[in-house]
This record gives sequence, C-alpha cells and structure tokens, in this order.
Amino acid sequence: MFNHRLRLHGRFKVFVQAVLILGLCGPLAIAAASLSGIGHRWVDILAQFPAPVLTLTVLATLVIGLARLWTATAVGAAVLTLLLLAVWPQYAPGGPAVAPDSPVVRLYAANLYAMNDDVAAMRASIEAADADIIVLVEFGEAPNAAVETLLAGYPHREITERVVRSEDAVRSVIASRYPLSRRSTEGNERQMISAVADTPIGPVRVVGVHLTRPWPFQFQWGQIIQSQNLLDHTDGAPEPVVLAGDFNSVASARIGRLLRSQGDLVHAPGWPGTWPAALPGPLRMTIDQVYHSRDIAVARRRLGAPTGSDHRPVIVELSRPAA
Repeated sequence: MFNHRLRLHGRFKVFVQAVLILGLCGPLAIAAASLSGIGHRWVDILAQFPAPVLTLTVLATLVIGLARLWTATAVGAAVLTLLLLAVWPQYAPGGPAVAPDSPVVRLYAANLYAMNDDVAAMRASIEAADADIIVLVEFGEAPNAAVETLLAGYPHREITERVVRSEDAVRSVIASRYPLSRRSTEGNERQMISAVADTPIGPVRVVGVHLTRPWPFQFQWGQIIQSQNLLDHTDGAPEPVVLAGDFNSVASARIGRLLRSQGDLVHAPGWPGTWPAALPGPLRMTIDQVYHSRDIAVARRRLGAPTGSDHRPVIVELSRPAA
C-alpha cells in the first residue's frame, strides 16, 4: 500500500511538472518572437510583452523552485534567460557616453490621455519635472481650456490644430524655455509636431510623436508607414534629433528595430515601464520613449509623476556625447 501511494505521488508530480512546463511555453513563445527579428504582425504583437512576462516568470519559477519541482524549475530558468536576452536591448541601448562638463537639457514627454481632465495632476507633474522642454500628446479638451496655466513658464510653444476623432479631440504640444524655430506640424489623427530648440547644447530638432496602435487594433502597416514618415522628416537634419512621445511599441520590437537600422537612432533606457500606469513598474511596457541621434547623449532617464493618464511621463537629461 505504501509503495502504491509513492507511485501515485510520483505520477502526480510528473503530471504537475508537465502542466507547468506546458504553461512556460507561453513565455518561451514571447521570448522567441522578440529574439527572432521577424517583423510579421503576429510575431510583433508577441514581441511587445517580454518585460512584464519576465517579471511574472521570475515569480512563477521561484514558486516552482520552492515546491522542489526541479525539472520545471530548470525549464523556467532557461525561459528566464531567453526573456532577459529579449528585453535587454530595451534596458541597455548602448548609446554614446556623456561628454565631461557638458550642459544638460531636461526633456519631459507625456501622453496625457485625451479624456483626462485632471489638469492639476498634469501641472504638478510638469512642475516636479522642472524640464526645459516638454512634449505632450493626446492634449485633450481639459488641458486645452487651461493651456496658459498648464504651460506657465514655457513661453515658446508649438501646438497642432485640434483634431476631432470618433470619441475625443486632441492636439500635440512642444513647449520650451528656449526659443523654437523651423517648425513643422502634421495635423492628422496621430499628429507629428516638430521644432528646433535653441538649447545650451546647441540647436536640437525635437519631434513629438504619437504612432497609431499596433495591429490588430489598426491596419497592420500603420506604425511602419508613420515611422518611415518620421525618418523622412528627420533625414538630413543639420542638427541633432530627438523623437519623444508615445510610440505604441517597445524598442525591441519591429518599430524600434526600424528606427535603429534605418535612422541610426538610439533610445533612452526603458526601465521601468510606462504603460499601463496603474500597474507596478516591472509589469508595465515601455511604449513611451525617447529616441535620439548619436550626436546626443542621455545622461539620465526616469519617470515623471502621474498625470491622471494611463501613461507615465518620461524625463530624460540630454547632453553632448563624448568624443
């Protein structure tokens, strides 16, 4: 009888480990999609999730290990290794080092969420950041009605025309303590706004970005077409370029690869994540980003205070690169 119970226990343990290993195939597929470099829309959707899935897989593997299910634990550790390799380009982009004694320009970028009416939280977040340049997308009706209060201290401004969508109306904004020139706006549903800021590190082309949502929410080529339009706009720019805003894609997926390979751009480090803001940082995805040309260096990247939006703002300190 005792041996029979042992055999039943052993079979149950094998069954449990088989179920757990099968469950780990989901994180494995996400790691494989991220590492594959395949740009197909179905693969790209999976490639958006390695960061939050890494955190969940760490927790799951720890629990499995505490239960002494060693085979499943070993599989979990292998999947974790692949997930870490997949997400590492988001966290460590390998941009240029900062030149010693270079001035610093602080840039704040936020998706305010069009239906957000918490102007007080927006203003508090902007004041806490104490940025020199701010880039705002999904600038809805509430902040537009309080624009002078919200952008107080930023006398140089570029604001797109009001674009009415099915459920809301939005603008995009660049506001600066430094003079702005060579302005350009594209007033479609996902606006691009661009201006050259005369900063202590020299003229900088600042581009506010809001790419469309990825497939299956929008047509599959939408993000790619908009990204190529961005690169056409910045191609040959005589000044350093900074693209900031909501890219609706993580840096290690196909849009990030496109911007790096075709535009030779670098992104700021992407941890902790920015969306959805209600979740803890390790469970968020970094879809709100700052990309820059190699003649600019990022001295620091952090998140701004909540604005009432489902996105967290990003704050970067820009400087000259070391020789």
